[in-house]
Amino acid sequence: MKLLLKNVKSFGHFINSEKEFEVFDVLIEDSKVTKLAIDIKSHDAKVYDCKKHFLYSGLIDPQVHFREPGFEYKEDIESGSRAAVKGGFTSVISMPNTLPTADNYETVKYMWDKQLEVGICRVFPTGAVTKSLRGEELTDFDDLKKAHAVALTDDGKGIQSDEIFYKAMENAAKVDLPLLDHSEDESLSKGGAIHLGAISEKFKIKGIDSNSESVHVKRGCEASLKTGAHFHVLHVSTKSSIDFIKEAKKKNARVTVEVSPHHLLLCDEDIPLKGDKELDANFKMNPPLRSKEDRQACVEGLLDGTIDAIATDHAPHSPQEKAQSIDKAPFGIIGLETAFPLIYTEFVRTNKMSLQNLFNLMSDSPRKIFKLESGHLQEGELADLVLFDLDEEFSVDHDFFASKSKNSPFINRSLFGATKLTITNGKIVYNSLDV
Repeated sequence: MKLLLKNVKSFGHFINSEKEFEVFDVLIEDSKVTKLAIDIKSHDAKVYDCKKHFLYSGLIDPQVHFREPGFEYKEDIESGSRAAVKGGFTSVISMPNTLPTADNYETVKYMWDKQLEVGICRVFPTGAVTKSLRGEELTDFDDLKKAHAVALTDDGKGIQSDEIFYKAMENAAKVDLPLLDHSEDESLSKGGAIHLGAISEKFKIKGIDSNSESVHVKRGCEASLKTGAHFHVLHVSTKSSIDFIKEAKKKNARVTVEVSPHHLLLCDEDIPLKGDKELDANFKMNPPLRSKEDRQACVEGLLDGTIDAIATDHAPHSPQEKAQSIDKAPFGIIGLETAFPLIYTEFVRTNKMSLQNLFNLMSDSPRKIFKLESGHLQEGELADLVLFDLDEEFSVDHDFFASKSKNSPFINRSLFGATKLTITNGKIVYNSLDV
């Protein structure tokens, strides 16, 4: 297929480095970006007038849960991919807490092959650090890498044994794969449901101590310095964790960190009541919504450059599961369709962050961190692109989502930054340009 995108707007450095923004055309042939120029002519291309909407390299999400194999009633690779491209993501990194667990060559290879078959967005699998995520016996990291795992993680479970964790870091360094850590010391989190603080005390709900995260973040930073392994902190949520990460980076440790939109925009005081007495389980995730101080620290870490990427931690659950009380409902919320507009609306439109920095956090930086073979807006590269109408305001309702699940705390929000076109490998996989 040959596509010609007319009148896109993007950063001026693609055409004229002296301009901050510029309007130009993009020609796509045989899955690649072949030309960026003013007023391209083509007689045999499918032409789209992009109406000066903003074009950039496709977004990349470092942490999603697509649930396949084993939990397809929540989400599968196809439905998750459709949610991704509706949100402007052309690549995602999927976690291994499937059934069977992605702790072996066959399961990881299945996930890799299935996303190729689906062909909507790039779904890069990860492999489990320990067998069945039990934290007891390490998997074969070489085999997982051969099956196309781009990282190693027991996400959903913190590795409780320091001995196992350090050995995992040593082995990860040998195969040159990052170790993604769900930092949680279970002796401190104690099976809690929400953040340990005034809200948990008020509603008599078992709370999760913020130190349960930070002690494992500290451990990982120290292990990175000792082993040389790449330690990546998943969904950071506390001030003390960010402080440890800052210190590690000052020492040039191979440490990177992501934050999720909900930890930037919400705190435990924002959890609403469902009915008269119960808290809404659509605001339950792990790590939980923390204190105001923790949320502000995440914002400051985002704006001062400590945080390297934004990740949705897209975690679908069925309505029946989330309808339970907050102490019984599973952890997790969806986020692919709302991540970009949330950050754009709350940070860029309010002049707290530049548009360039937003795209760095949600596209350029994750590509570099995980060394992904994904396309971007540059001549000769694979065409993985997204077109946003940054001025279009829309409301998030239950019918908005492409995911199988609807467990979002951001329903009824009005946001800016609607996805108009998503292109993966030169193929249009989402199109609302003419709707």
